[in-house]
Amino acid sequence: MKRLFMSMLFVIMALVVCSCIGDDIISVVDGGDDTTPEIVTPVDTTTPPSSQTTPTDTTGTDTGAVTTTFTSAGDSSSDDDISNTTFTRLVTVTYASGGATVTGYSAVADVMNVVVSGNKVTITYTGSENVAYKLTGTASDGYFKLYSSKKQAIWMSGVSITNSAGAAINNQSGKRTFVYVEGTNKLADGASAAYSTSSDEDMKGVFFSEGQLIFSGSGSLTVTANNKQGKSGIVSDDYVRMMASPTVTVSAGSSAGHGVKGNDGIRLSNGTLNITTAAAMKKGITSDDYVLVEGGVTTIQVTGGVAYDSDESEYKGSAGIKADNYFAMTGGTVTITNSGNGGKGISAGSYDYNSTTHAVADSYISGGTLKITTSGSESNDVSCKGIKIGWATKSGNKVTGYAGNMTVSGGTIVISCAKSEGFEAKGNLSFTGGETYVYSTGDDAINCQAEMNISGGYIYAYSTANDAMDANHDLKISGGYVFAITTKGAPEVAIDANTEERYKLYITGGVVVAYGGLESGYSSSNTVYTLSGTANAWNALYNGSSFIAAFKAPSGLSSFAVTAPSLKSGYKGVSVGSTTYCNGVWATSGISGGTAVSLSTYSGGGSGPGGGGGFGPGWH
Repeated sequence: MKRLFMSMLFVIMALVVCSCIGDDIISVVDGGDDTTPEIVTPVDTTTPPSSQTTPTDTTGTDTGAVTTTFTSAGDSSSDDDISNTTFTRLVTVTYASGGATVTGYSAVADVMNVVVSGNKVTITYTGSENVAYKLTGTASDGYFKLYSSKKQAIWMSGVSITNSAGAAINNQSGKRTFVYVEGTNKLADGASAAYSTSSDEDMKGVFFSEGQLIFSGSGSLTVTANNKQGKSGIVSDDYVRMMASPTVTVSAGSSAGHGVKGNDGIRLSNGTLNITTAAAMKKGITSDDYVLVEGGVTTIQVTGGVAYDSDESEYKGSAGIKADNYFAMTGGTVTITNSGNGGKGISAGSYDYNSTTHAVADSYISGGTLKITTSGSESNDVSCKGIKIGWATKSGNKVTGYAGNMTVSGGTIVISCAKSEGFEAKGNLSFTGGETYVYSTGDDAINCQAEMNISGGYIYAYSTANDAMDANHDLKISGGYVFAITTKGAPEVAIDANTEERYKLYITGGVVVAYGGLESGYSSSNTVYTLSGTANAWNALYNGSSFIAAFKAPSGLSSFAVTAPSLKSGYKGVSVGSTTYCNGVWATSGISGGTAVSLSTYSGGGSGPGGGGGFGPGWH
């Protein structure tokens, strides 16, 4: 009897040990590292064969019943912050040379259908949980495709996916999709990718989503569009937002599409975004609505030129950033280089944005640093611009309509354009603060179709080919610091209002320095003088007891029209402190030394009306 009892006990113990071996081991990951999501993770030991069409998790336990929370993406008050969503299911997709394996779904197989063919994974989810899909491993020819009725996270954890036929990630869910970037990740299509679909589905880029795409994390993601179908790098049919703080690099080839497109908007709040595009008429960043820059570091390089858009029956050029409604910047750093013919740095405010009224919202810059360089030429009546805001229509030489107001109230803007206007608004253009430096060797430095108002800020406008500052209505200066230069000669002037249409230049305040003349018939509340200074050196304005401001004259230029409240005399060859403005051409403190020079009354006013700042034929 004792032997029988011991034998039975031994069998029971053996069964327990075998059962434990089949169970998952539960571990809790410490959430103290801000870069790592806090999870309670079962270790999945299943490896379904790669040839299996519908994998089955055979462990007997729910390995996907995992609660995952992510650290804040920098805006905890917003639903876009991934930390505000708790994910109660973790599905892991592991790509490998032998095919992909998928775990974490078997307990919810009634609402989650998983289909795997080699490294091509399609998941259809109709359940109620918020799911985190963790992608890892390498697929030389595969994809991840998702159908879902709930918001979700795509957790990219050292994954590399190339799809020779189309999108590497194809998210058909219209819900908010968080993209958490961890480690080094790569997505690419193939040069021969046809992007063909068997239904009405969209597949517009290497990483495509019907819903919002919200990027966060601390890793890197490289997206390469090699296709010849005009398909883009990253596309959302809703909006795209960059948050804290991944590095995302997008490269779109000479026959591909845009770098990043968000149909309903682009919002850059944090992170690092690097974009290169090479195709004609394509954009680095584009939206059918707005582009808002709040933070982060964005670098865009565009080389594509002009091409004919058969859908809209017109020629179009490329741009670093294009927004059909408005562009806004409150922080961050954006650097744009566009070498394409007809290429622009920033273009916002399309005639077709509102098909009924053609109205667009006001664009604005209140913070951040924006640097734009363009070097292309006009092509097929498509002109280059550093910044172009709004649209205008003409009948003959007469403007029949326009829209697109722009306000600069803060931030730093540096624009250099070799063969085009630097900064243009088709509506009103207002400067109330900030630093704006514009240099053009092709056309006006700063131009607006409607009224230009300057009440604050630091401005430097230099043109070798046309007016430095040109308003087609009134141009009003009531404050700020304005340094305007044209070396073109008559009839162009440094500061121009459209007197041909009975508009006028009004100076009621502020500090103004001009080389090349003021518009004929100007009005100034303070006396305008001529100052003979020193070229390629700092010169200053003096009120009898202290320096008002100092400006750095370019090489070869030494005689300027100047005006400022309480101006008594000038100084040449002064020294300034370490704080300068507008790319190092203005100073208001730390001014010392120099040689006093007397002022003579300015007798100019321009030898004729300045240019009208016209438009190319048929141009919007």
